[in-house]
Amino acid sequence: MKNSELYIHIPFCVKKCDYCDFLSFAADEAAQAEYVHALLTELEFYGGLMKDYRITTVYVGGGTPSWLNEGLMSAVFERVYRHFHVADDAEVTVECNPGTVTARKLAAYKRAGVSRLSVGLQSCDSGELKLLGRIHSYAQFLKTWELAREAGFDNVNVDIISGLPYQTAEKFAVTLQQVIRLRPEHVSAYTLMIEPGTPFYDRYKFDAVKQEAGMQTEFLPTEDEAYRMYKLTQRVLKKAGYVQYEISNYARPGFLCRHNAGYWMRENYLGVGLGASSMIENVRYTNVSDLEAYVELCRKTERLPFSAFAKEEGQRGPAGDWFGSSLHAAAEVLTRMAQMEEYMFLGLRMTEGVARADFERTFGVPAESIYRDVLAELKEKQLLRIAEGRIALTDRGLDLANYCMARFLR
Repeated sequence: MKNSELYIHIPFCVKKCDYCDFLSFAADEAAQAEYVHALLTELEFYGGLMKDYRITTVYVGGGTPSWLNEGLMSAVFERVYRHFHVADDAEVTVECNPGTVTARKLAAYKRAGVSRLSVGLQSCDSGELKLLGRIHSYAQFLKTWELAREAGFDNVNVDIISGLPYQTAEKFAVTLQQVIRLRPEHVSAYTLMIEPGTPFYDRYKFDAVKQEAGMQTEFLPTEDEAYRMYKLTQRVLKKAGYVQYEISNYARPGFLCRHNAGYWMRENYLGVGLGASSMIENVRYTNVSDLEAYVELCRKTERLPFSAFAKEEGQRGPAGDWFGSSLHAAAEVLTRMAQMEEYMFLGLRMTEGVARADFERTFGVPAESIYRDVLAELKEKQLLRIAEGRIALTDRGLDLANYCMARFLR
């Protein structure tokens, strides 16, 4: 039986945060119920197609999944377990936002087999939370944390963001210290990205250009200050016993996020829900992103041939399994070169890098035969290390990760 991960998208939020460019929006209870009903239909449809796949991880993301009432969330998990082969030791995660979590919801998650929570804190500073457009306070986060532990969750991630407007390394250090006092099993520490189409982009786009150019900024931290925050995160979390296993992710031993690691190692994953993406047997699929269209299509979902998605007449379909359906807005068969590029630039996000033997086993050629010049260049610049059968970024390479990974794209 083949392995696959399962991602389930819940697009609803009480209020969309000012920096967020994810597919999410507010909706009333009736709209949420209608969406979940459609989602259940999609789960049943794909469960029937993936009988030969074992689900090793389940991740419910958003949006704010914890905004759904416990009955709707329980229905989603009931459908997953009824129609998919979920491994006994599967990692099952639900994203939660403070201000939307109750003891009843957490108890329902436990009954449904959820083993891991990911809680969006972002900052311990009330002014920074307000600036981000978050709906919660730090006190509400602490209440959520208390409820999670009381419900028996012993694998909890906390999300934080650095590089916020007006933020200094000293202010960010306070958030770091508050988080490690709680001893979460996992910390995701992201640097703020100013994304087009967000209120933050309208406010800070010119400052973001200055920051990238190394110029003096007006609102955002300078490039040097943002770098200080990143290095501070590494030092503080390492001292507290966390291992940095990916550019933005840190875990206590034994608590690496298996679902996210699967993305970076190019495992199969099925995405269900509005706008969700999948990658199965080197074919990428993307669901429609219009809510009304998604709900309607779920009522009459059908499989479609590859020709319905081919960009050119006569284009070859996938060599392996094909799961294209009327729910998809696009499908793309990845070329061998595209697969190798992904293997390298996704794998190099992990601090342990990629195994040379695995590359050769997957593609039939050594990585050096494809990327000889790039590997030599990055190694000479002390951005890459090649040792013990692995290719990985050095500490300096992690600092310049975007540059390094872009070198593997053709």
